[in-house]
Amino acid sequence: MKTKIGHLTCVHTWNDTRIYLKQCTSLYRAGFDVSLIACTDEVDFPPEGAKIVPVRPSRNRAVRMLTAPFRVIRAALRGNCDLYHFHDPELIPAGVVLKLLGKRVVYDSHEVVPDQILGKYWIPKFLRRPVSRAAALLEKIGVWFFDGVVAATPSIADHFPQGKTATVQNFPILDELAQPHPSPFRERPPRVLYVGAVSSLRGVTEVVQAMSHLPEDLDAEFTIAGGFRPQSLLTELESHEGWKRVDFRGWCSREQVAECMGQSRVGVVTFLPAPNHIAAQPNKLFEYMSAALPVVASDFPLWRAIVEEAGCGLLVDPEDPQQIAEAIRWLIENPEEAEAMGLRGRRAIEDRYRWDREFETLQNFYAKLLNKAEQGREPLVCQSGGDDSGDRRAA
Repeated sequence: MKTKIGHLTCVHTWNDTRIYLKQCTSLYRAGFDVSLIACTDEVDFPPEGAKIVPVRPSRNRAVRMLTAPFRVIRAALRGNCDLYHFHDPELIPAGVVLKLLGKRVVYDSHEVVPDQILGKYWIPKFLRRPVSRAAALLEKIGVWFFDGVVAATPSIADHFPQGKTATVQNFPILDELAQPHPSPFRERPPRVLYVGAVSSLRGVTEVVQAMSHLPEDLDAEFTIAGGFRPQSLLTELESHEGWKRVDFRGWCSREQVAECMGQSRVGVVTFLPAPNHIAAQPNKLFEYMSAALPVVASDFPLWRAIVEEAGCGLLVDPEDPQQIAEAIRWLIENPEEAEAMGLRGRRAIEDRYRWDREFETLQNFYAKLLNKAEQGREPLVCQSGGDDSGDRRAA
């Protein structure tokens, strides 16, 4: 009988890259019986792969935080899984309930939650620090109950007990975003690309300002493939001089993201120095590298180590639009060197920063928690090429 794994989220979309595309799809291909319980109005899901169990969402954030965990846990219990793996701090109380009912429970920490809360625009500033402290306490209590913690980066793992924590990093599926026949690099338009959620803390305002510092004859364009949080930021940026050089695509599927990358010359990831960014490992940095795009990245110590070791881009002060503009201009005006940087970044992904190796860690962690080794079974490993082929239906 197949081992039944239930993944739970009330915050992320059902087709979230880390949860669905990487973890659930990889587990399904490795032979697990996988269900993903997620809050969504959608009813049209892929006919094959992990089973999507939709739960009615709430549009109001406060209502969602109070009621969604109950709906998710009801659906989870109906699944009667061997192991439950949840992805939101809002579900920590639900995870404790599952554990008290005798289930095996894993908490997946995508962020350093207390630090993340300090940058939440929707929480009044005077409340952010006490809410952050409360979240830290909630995590500490919850982790005492749980069987294990999966951390998205080593710096996140440092916040949890070493003996019950596994680090499963968000590295790319090798060929998901690398088009088989991309436009030749030096024939591409001078397009600068940003992929992902757009917020003030992610430095997009400074990049838009940087576009106004570029010479007109450079004909550079800034493509944004992602949604704004909050939406008012879009209205604000539309008034900037640099916005006339922006191609705003809005939310894009993974296929559309791959197409954008295959037609761009520079990938930007210039997060501002918020507490939750300094030691972060942003997905988009590694995704640009996987598509052989040279990067312009924030000059944080960890990011500097990654970019300089790979030789894959330029580092800037993310709060300095002029410096960002100079880096973009150099990469566009020096296509031979820029292309070489992109290729070095791709080699670094192939050699080190790849999802299939992280998936091995996840499987072995599951095997440990499920006592597979004690039953004489070897820890499962991903099949060669199995989970790294990607599922381009997911976003």
